[in-house]
Amino acid sequence: MTAVREVVVEADGGSRGNPGPAGYGAVVLDPVTGETLAERAEYIGVATNNVAEYKGLVAGLKAARELFPDAAVHVRMDSKLVVEQMSGRWKIKHPDMKPLAAEAARVFPARQVRYEWIPREKNKHADRLANEAMDAGKRGRQWEPSASSAALDASAARSASAAPSGPPGDAAAGAARARAALAGTGTGASSGARAGSGTGAGSSGTRAGSSGAGAPAADGLFAADEAIAAQARASLAAAATAERESASSGDFEAEAGVRGHEPAPAAPAAPGWGAPDMGAPATFVLLRHGETALTPEKRFSGSGGSDPELSAAGLRQADAVAAALAARGTVQDIVSSPLRRCRQTAEAVAARLGLDVRIEDGLRETDFGAWEGLTFAEVRERYADDLDAWLASPKAAPTGGGESFATVARRVSATRDRLTTTYAGRTVLLVTHVTPVKTLVRLALGAPPESLFRMELSAASLSAVAYYTDGNASVRLLNDTSHLR
Repeated sequence: MTAVREVVVEADGGSRGNPGPAGYGAVVLDPVTGETLAERAEYIGVATNNVAEYKGLVAGLKAARELFPDAAVHVRMDSKLVVEQMSGRWKIKHPDMKPLAAEAARVFPARQVRYEWIPREKNKHADRLANEAMDAGKRGRQWEPSASSAALDASAARSASAAPSGPPGDAAAGAARARAALAGTGTGASSGARAGSGTGAGSSGTRAGSSGAGAPAADGLFAADEAIAAQARASLAAAATAERESASSGDFEAEAGVRGHEPAPAAPAAPGWGAPDMGAPATFVLLRHGETALTPEKRFSGSGGSDPELSAAGLRQADAVAAALAARGTVQDIVSSPLRRCRQTAEAVAARLGLDVRIEDGLRETDFGAWEGLTFAEVRERYADDLDAWLASPKAAPTGGGESFATVARRVSATRDRLTTTYAGRTVLLVTHVTPVKTLVRLALGAPPESLFRMELSAASLSAVAYYTDGNASVRLLNDTSHLR
């Protein structure tokens, strides 16, 4: 019996605007040698990220069928949406994607195709092809195979990843690894509308200057690729100063007293010049909901009150932040608190980006008990002793069975851990409230609970934290309201 030929199809797509000028890339590979058997790329005009990704999948499958109609096909993509939908685990709701998914399903019999999600950094070849297609479209042309350097870049990246590791503490080997990592992040722009999705220093999303090789990112706030390059540079510095002693581990220990029983930061990061995690992080873009009628009056408004809706000002803020996030083009998924003000804000963004909203109960606001709807002065007047206790200790709960900050921190940290696992390597918008945002930032910094009272967080503001697989967290942004001006 003749053995069944196997091939790998890697596909990607992106949009500089979501929707905006879009393109896709796909490559057919030999699974044993890694040899490039076929490449496809095309500028497709104005479309969303997901449509471009599906078109890339269809093109890759058709290229594989032209070569080997009876092949067993292993599809690898960094779009969890496409992988889960084509695997039959998620429903396809968007009308633009249903015909594309059906077309992809007809190329090969279902028994011949299997789908696998891979991190962005493992999909660089298709990513670069998609960028080349969008760059060509920007010049009023279509992608031409003769002008492509994607295969060469992918080969160089594989060679870089195979750089000799050397024994622990070998400064020369450490420098070689760091230079290899830098070489992997320094060529070209990464694929459309996503942070850090490709080989370049700048995501092609909607960023200025992202079309050329080595172009800098205009929006480095959420981009994973800048962080990878930065960590590689840190490794170079570490190799050059290998004799430097690590910082004392006591700097990262929980403080005595009120911190003794609270959740730890994202993970116990090694102090000093540790070897960097070179993978793409899960990046949480943290959006506080827009104003309600209670917001300008500075009234306690948690999860135990009236569940107010957005005011007219809040609706305008939601539209403004939706436009800003569409322009950045980095958000791939949206997760929201179940409370109405968050869902309304999330839905405004989702409508602009063409994404669905997932509800996560762990992102709800603190239950302020009997203080719901009251101003600080009114609480001081009615519940002075309870308020003093609440201000003095994160374990103290508001009057009437509300949640303490310690309780909220445990809930939020458990939610953080679930979401970082679910969305590893992706950029996710979390639409939530003051306390959850401040808590995520505080835990990422390893700051004490009293720091919650020292952060300003405006309605409809953006913050961002990146979480790496080695447990390190990086606060990228706090209380950005530039989109509201």
